[in-house]
Amino acid sequence: MYTVSDWMTPNPITIEANASIIEAIHLMKENNIRRLPVTRNGAYCGLLTERMIMEYTPGKSTPLDTWEVHYVLSKARVADAMNPNPHTIRPDAPLCEAVKEMHDNKLNGICVTDSAGQLVGLVTTTNLMKALMALCQR
Repeated sequence: MYTVSDWMTPNPITIEANASIIEAIHLMKENNIRRLPVTRNGAYCGLLTERMIMEYTPGKSTPLDTWEVHYVLSKARVADAMNPNPHTIRPDAPLCEAVKEMHDNKLNGICVTDSAGQLVGLVTTTNLMKALMALCQR
């Protein structure tokens, strides 16, 4: 039986809670990722996704121009837009438990934490698709 640790992305890219949202956007684009676990002084404290950023960003109907939106997002902190209580799963959990958690809660990823609550990985729909492909090739 596969566990979450068999398929998760270990040591994912993270961002500090006091970083700007613009920094988060650039980090996501540079690394072609859609979610960032958030840390505060090195300790895991939340999750920021592309969708959270989109919901936080002023809409197109705003009278602000592109430069003003950029300025606002350069002053806004990751902590302002993140989920401080995201779903988590243990690395030794069965992989099917991660699938069920993601399905039941309509998630595209779950942070993987150890028994002390420290971030050790990230499991995403991409990880689950790779696992499915491997199982289908057996």
